Amino acid sequence: MKTPVSICWLRRDLRLDDNAALYYALCAGVPVLPLFIFDTEILDDLKDRQDRRVSFIYDTIAQLHEELKGMGSGMRAMHGKPLDCFKQLASEYDIAAVYTNNDYEPYAMARDKTVAEFLHEQNIAFRSYKDQVIFEKDEVVKDNGEPYNVYTPYSRKWKEKLNDFYLKSYPTEKYFQHFLQHRAMAIPTLKDIGFERAEYDVGEPKLNKEIAKDYGETRNFPAINGTTRLGVHLRFGTVSVRQLAREVQALNPQLLNELIWREFFQMILWHYPQVVTQSFRKEYDKIVWRNNEQEFEKWCKGETGFPIVDAGMRELNATGFMHNRVRMVVASFLTKDLLIDWRWGEAYFAEKLMDYDLASNNGNWQWAAGTGCDAAPYFRVFNPQLQAEKFDPNAEYIRKWVPEYESLEYIPPIVDHKAAKDRCIAAYKRALAEKG
Repeated sequence: MKTPVSICWLRRDLRLDDNAALYYALCAGVPVLPLFIFDTEILDDLKDRQDRRVSFIYDTIAQLHEELKGMGSGMRAMHGKPLDCFKQLASEYDIAAVYTNNDYEPYAMARDKTVAEFLHEQNIAFRSYKDQVIFEKDEVVKDNGEPYNVYTPYSRKWKEKLNDFYLKSYPTEKYFQHFLQHRAMAIPTLKDIGFERAEYDVGEPKLNKEIAKDYGETRNFPAINGTTRLGVHLRFGTVSVRQLAREVQALNPQLLNELIWREFFQMILWHYPQVVTQSFRKEYDKIVWRNNEQEFEKWCKGETGFPIVDAGMRELNATGFMHNRVRMVVASFLTKDLLIDWRWGEAYFAEKLMDYDLASNNGNWQWAAGTGCDAAPYFRVFNPQLQAEKFDPNAEYIRKWVPEYESLEYIPPIVDHKAAKDRCIAAYKRALAEKG
């Protein structure tokens, strides 16, 4: 006879505390088996077999597994296509329901639809909840029901709607006795899923209150440890967005704006999934990009001759992280100075960034390129030298990542910024002048 279970399928919510789907699963009265799938549909597309994100996810799953074993339970970790994994689980268990949290990316929505249809055929319920954002989908819209496509009025409405109800934690720990009691299976090794160990540094999944308090004064200076560094933890759900919103609301409302930007881009992606491959403003798809491959290669390696750009790209390549201010500078440089399609830069970030999130990455790249919903005007082109003088006045950040800076070994600039700016503005103007 098969063991009756409810399955809680973890994805972007890798924690046991304050987890919506896990809470509802544990409250339902059927023993809960936590599940994580190392999804080959995603993993097979990764170029680097030493991907830092995979090591981070793997270590997090291993940690949860140990925590659950301490309660007489364990994590079921599988490797394969989600549909195949659920077919196998349905043959092993008497599944009452599958609980999970909403994911708004196009691949994730298609995956969930396929899995839900299979489960429906087996008379198994598929229940999905809001967890990775405070407000989702149509929860913050204009009075006429249309989605916002400008951040400021969206953020105003978001703040008006916010109250304690939306920030309330799910008290999962009260129901931990409802985890399936069983002799846990070993989880696959990194090698089993086709990867090797990669070193990474993401810090603790908790807010540093001192940094949070001074965030407004320090956040733009890459040489200072002045940002929360919680992007990775938010991306994979090792920290609860509700807990974080409660903390930043009390400490520094400016930090709350960063969470709202994240939700704004999630909302845009959900309403306008075409932004994955197209400019939000269709007329910008008429831009004739130069797309010089040698210049792109130099940008990727941090060999442009613009110190702040090179420092940022080298930091990214070495660590999987780049300071937010510098992200804007390097994105502006690629799209405006080199006139290279924002999709090239976005794809490179997607490959390298540990905190890569489709909605935010896409939204920020389109912002920098001037093609997005709430974009910087196309004629606003960051001057890399002025940005460096303003935000790294003593060149501490630059010297850390570009040690040959100020020596004869440092390469000359690959473009003249003023000429490149003029070329960019002319190219954008030509595109916008085209009709139809």
